[in-house]
Amino acid sequence: MGLIGRVRLLLITTLLVGWSSSAVAQGFPVESAADRAKVEQEGLPLVPGRQVRASLSEGSWISLDVSPDGEIIVFDLLGDLYTMPFGGGRATPLTQGMAFDAQPRFSPDGERVVYTSDRDGGENVWIMSLDKSDTVQVTRGKDASYQSPEWTLDGDYVLATKRPPGAGRIWMYHVDGGSGIEVTEDENGLRSTGAAFGTDGRYIWFAQRTGSWEYNSDMGEYELAVYDRESGETASRSNRYGGAFRPTLSPDGRWLVYGTRHVDQTALRIRDLLSGAERWLAHPVQRDEQESRAARDAYPGMSFTPDSREVVASYGGRIWRVPVDGSAAVEIPFGVEVNLPIGPSVKFQYEIQDSPTFIAKQIRDATPSPDGERLAFTVLGRLYVMDYPGGLSVRIAEDLDAMQHHPTWSPDGDWIAFGAWRDETQGHLYKVRSNGRSNSERLTTRAALYRTPQWSPDGSRILSVRGSGRAYEEAIERGSIGEAQDLVSVSVDGGEAT
Repeated sequence: MGLIGRVRLLLITTLLVGWSSSAVAQGFPVESAADRAKVEQEGLPLVPGRQVRASLSEGSWISLDVSPDGEIIVFDLLGDLYTMPFGGGRATPLTQGMAFDAQPRFSPDGERVVYTSDRDGGENVWIMSLDKSDTVQVTRGKDASYQSPEWTLDGDYVLATKRPPGAGRIWMYHVDGGSGIEVTEDENGLRSTGAAFGTDGRYIWFAQRTGSWEYNSDMGEYELAVYDRESGETASRSNRYGGAFRPTLSPDGRWLVYGTRHVDQTALRIRDLLSGAERWLAHPVQRDEQESRAARDAYPGMSFTPDSREVVASYGGRIWRVPVDGSAAVEIPFGVEVNLPIGPSVKFQYEIQDSPTFIAKQIRDATPSPDGERLAFTVLGRLYVMDYPGGLSVRIAEDLDAMQHHPTWSPDGDWIAFGAWRDETQGHLYKVRSNGRSNSERLTTRAALYRTPQWSPDGSRILSVRGSGRAYEEAIERGSIGEAQDLVSVSVDGGEAT
């Protein structure tokens, strides 16, 4: 996931670079082994072959957190972690290299950051001290991936969504590592993600949904829930048509902010936990990923300020301070000097055969003649006959400029019936002499999709499955009509099919 995620985010940010007059990006080879040694490689097997350098003031899908003292913001961008003063400015790299590091969260004492990284070859949970003097790998293995890590209030444990098994569940691990324990059980295929705490460490807020992902799904995929660590019970905390995800709670216990969908746009909603009243906080914001696999959660991580008066979140390519009183959001400007190592260019030389003759790699609809001495088949939508076995292929029905398919022999072997299709005129049934010494003859009068024709035993009629040409053209998947089809019969001399 690390490499794929890096490529995806790189493409997005490259577009942003193109739009920003302050950003310049270059890609060039790493020139020597000494240069490669300077790049933090960690445990990844892929050796960097190029670097991308850019000056960025915008980004997409930025997860961030505010330090407990309100002085520092930590955030991710293009698979690296950065810190900067709360007021904004030039960011300082916290991690760099080939690894994809993401979703940082400050420890309660503000001295460490938990995050996800694939630096050991699998996406796991890691902890790093802000002074970079100590790094701890919390989870291990390459068969699962982790997302949305969060600290317990005492700083002794971290929670994260583990995928697989199942659709993803929240696990808890000691900061020194270990096998961990499962917090949310896989009941009815529920997926749990985005663990968060308020003022009481007994309760874990999170978002849950049924299953993993679905194309064109209905809204309300994710809804908020609270897990009671003492009773082991889970209670629902939302039931919105637009869904609810990424719960974020204020340090004073008063406010809950979460993401939701409003019509076709994502928005942030704020709830007063004392009265239960809700209102819109920011709209529109970063597009959510409810319908996708949400490998980085359904929405980027955000954070309250220590005084609970503002929410810091990223959307529109920038980072914002959003006051809870409803006043206008204030941008926190940032600048990042990206020095991004990426893998070598993957290029292969493929020989393209452009000679008049070549070896066909795919033969379709092969059917032997009644005496077994010849074979009819199609290649590249054209009809051929050959002596079997080992004979030369001879093209027949050359006069017909259409995609030819499903050849079938007459009982005496003198004729071949087949279907043909043109996008401009749709399809018909045809017949042609098997020795190729005649032009093709159209048998049907009604344009449609004709498939799998067969001769009657006495050779007087041809049967075929007939489907709607329009339905074939409009089908989501070619070959799957999705409407009723007819079994029809037509005379070998042509005419109306019955």
